[in-house]
Amino acid sequence: MPKVQITRGTKAPFEFSASAEKLFDEDFSGDGFVGDVKIFGDVEDVGKCYVVRGRIACRKSFICDRCLTEAVGEQIHDFAEEFDKSAAVDDWLDVTELLRDELIAGQPIKNLCKSDCKGLCPVCGANLNDGECGCNRVTLDPRLAALEDLKL
Repeated sequence: MPKVQITRGTKAPFEFSASAEKLFDEDFSGDGFVGDVKIFGDVEDVGKCYVVRGRIACRKSFICDRCLTEAVGEQIHDFAEEFDKSAAVDDWLDVTELLRDELIAGQPIKNLCKSDCKGLCPVCGANLNDGECGCNRVTLDPRLAALEDLKL
């Protein structure tokens, strides 16, 4: 369980690594994360609450949504959260839920092997990142097919 130590009345840095399995419960197994998740930042006592700010750095393997190749991507997630003073137990704050929520919410909607991934040819299925396949991929709207025969 990732926890950060509080130094009352000041700002204290923290840094640690944790496996994805330690951050996730049985509902979300953390599949795809490669190696440890690195977390660093600081916790500050601001009087009425504790403010935890930091950054999560991790690597995740995935299948590209365009070309279907396996890829590994770096992910960086910044976070900031206020904790009520009552959340501290013996000068420690449990940040497991915060880190888990940030990792889940920060996942991309579309996983791409690279930003300019060309995907697959819709005709033959070739990976267009490896080169052109030579297929004619021009598709004409069938409602406009009659216009193709017009001579201007």
